[in-house]
Amino acid sequence: MSSVAATCNIVVITDPSGKDPNGAAAGSMSFADNMFQSTFLLSRNNQFAVLSGGTGSSDSRVDSIVEAIANLENNASAASAASVASHYNGNRILVGGPNIGAAVGGYFSAYVITVDDDSHDIKVTPYTSGVATLPPGQKGAIIHLRNTAGNPLYGTADAVRKETAMNIGKMIRDGYPATTILSEAMGEVARDSGEKYGGGGVNLVSGISTSDMFTPKEMNSTGYPMDEEYSKVCDNCGWALGYPAAEVHERCPICNSEIRTVYAYQALGEALTISSNAVAVSVYGSDRPGLADTTKEIVEASVAKNGYDASAIAGSINRGIDNGLIVGVDHVEPKDLNVKQGSKAVGVYYKALPADKSSPAWNLPIDGNLLTILGSIQTAVGIILILLVLFRSRLLKSFQNR
Repeated sequence: MSSVAATCNIVVITDPSGKDPNGAAAGSMSFADNMFQSTFLLSRNNQFAVLSGGTGSSDSRVDSIVEAIANLENNASAASAASVASHYNGNRILVGGPNIGAAVGGYFSAYVITVDDDSHDIKVTPYTSGVATLPPGQKGAIIHLRNTAGNPLYGTADAVRKETAMNIGKMIRDGYPATTILSEAMGEVARDSGEKYGGGGVNLVSGISTSDMFTPKEMNSTGYPMDEEYSKVCDNCGWALGYPAAEVHERCPICNSEIRTVYAYQALGEALTISSNAVAVSVYGSDRPGLADTTKEIVEASVAKNGYDASAIAGSINRGIDNGLIVGVDHVEPKDLNVKQGSKAVGVYYKALPADKSSPAWNLPIDGNLLTILGSIQTAVGIILILLVLFRSRLLKSFQNR
């Protein structure tokens, strides 16, 4: 496995009080291979993230991450935790959370963005190496960005880093939540600098991660391009399908309504953002295209109607399976769901069907063995009838002779 370094690291804090469920977010991406989730570690209990990168070796990067996490677990400041990267040649660590602020240490080129609550003034300050800090209690962000060798847009990082930092400041000033700002910033960086492969992001307040939505499927390969189409969604009936399968659909195949194209950076924002009618839905057991998006729509509709009732959610999912909205998985039971009302999260554990089946067996009111017996009898009768047809003349002649 070739080593990986996240060349784009971002932490955004729009509500330092921690009350807004979307008030702090962080994310990473790169032009490099192997952008697995180790580049954006999340502590749900303590509401902080550790984002790593740099030119150091994989071993030293792991060592620096472990040391930074240990410091944060022992209530060290963000600056103290980030500063450990300086002890490891070429490494970079960006840490942040709603309660601790944010800091970047080690080998980096970054901007610290602050927004004044009273005057709404935006301050964007460049830093290189050492430690740069966003103080606790301060609205703002930190963005690090460098180009990867081999990137066709190599040389754009300095300009894009500055421009994106300014746009982050404007969005903070205008009241956008951190999760939305993170997704828009990652979209801008992906388009303009080419450092575009996931990676992914985390919601630091609500404890939500994009997990493997955008990370590479195989070793030594790139993740999903954050500036490309990710799925198509029907806002009318909830149908959704991921790319490349979604490419052939111009209208919704269920209700014939217009469908909306969702880019990867937008999908990241939607996955991390909590709203009054939104639910964080995690899907396990199958990676069929469109399964996660369709399940999310069905779960959201069930929660809006019946609340966080596991039986009701399971019933809604099973109706989706019976109606053909969800394919390739077996029916679920309430025990197959992990429902967390407090964090507005639902985990769905599917059992994938064999490759030759797209829908589960029917739930019939009679035993399946009886059908097998009836089928055997029907087969035997059918054979007898065929024999009678084939040999009717010989049988009639034999009967007449007798």
